Amino acid sequence: MDFTEDTATAAVQESFQNTSDPRLREIVTTLTRHLHEFVREIRPTQREWGQAIEFLTAVGHTCDDTRQEFVLLSDVFGVSMLIETINGGDGDATDGTVLGPFHMTESPRRELGDTIDLIGTGQQCEVSGTVTAVDGTPLAGAVIDVWQATDHGFYDVQQPGIQPPGNGRGLFTADDQGRFHFRTVVPSHYPIPTDGPIGRLLGATGRHPYRPAHIHFIASAPGYETVTTHVFVADSPYLDSDAVFAVKRSLVVDFVPGDDGIRHAAFDIALEQAQ
Repeated sequence: MDFTEDTATAAVQESFQNTSDPRLREIVTTLTRHLHEFVREIRPTQREWGQAIEFLTAVGHTCDDTRQEFVLLSDVFGVSMLIETINGGDGDATDGTVLGPFHMTESPRRELGDTIDLIGTGQQCEVSGTVTAVDGTPLAGAVIDVWQATDHGFYDVQQPGIQPPGNGRGLFTADDQGRFHFRTVVPSHYPIPTDGPIGRLLGATGRHPYRPAHIHFIASAPGYETVTTHVFVADSPYLDSDAVFAVKRSLVVDFVPGDDGIRHAAFDIALEQAQ
């Protein structure tokens, strides 16, 4: 059969019909249909398609052990948040949001009350909360993985030789009542990396690269669904225009000045039972 504009989609989909995994077969045939529809609508020139391939090649070449440019690509197109939203919990669990491109190194284990700020700059704060089931039952021994940028907006992996490895990161175990607390520095808003292909894409499309100030969390407990989420600093710029569309109202928290000279943020995490 001749490969024409009218027969192209069916021909490619037919080529996948011997795929033994039904889910994989569904994915590749549906992808083929939507991709071909996109090409027919946009009608790219050979030069434009070559530029698209060069762009994706550059994205791949920018990835390394401490940077994931493909995650950024997914983030800035809102795909990461769309997938998170589709797979979200039942409404009583803590809202999830994007993983981001900087969870690329293991967080060091720390004791409750320890600081994750190893350089001592910026406004100090304490973050505390309780990990529970959606019915309020405390989850003793829940694990809370946290990571964040500094008050200047950089993660440790972005500044080797300036920040010690593990700065802004910590792996905590909740107590027998599901409680956790740690010290840190109030993070700054910051731009996602703009020195690669995603930065050039944002520049070409007139979009800013900034994310509001936040602390990342992954909370887990046996028998419960793991949640990947953020705490957003309530008075941060860019809460209404996050470059990766990750802000949810339920995750915006006041960092309240205390009599002890530091700020305090309370963030409880509710996990739904695993299916």
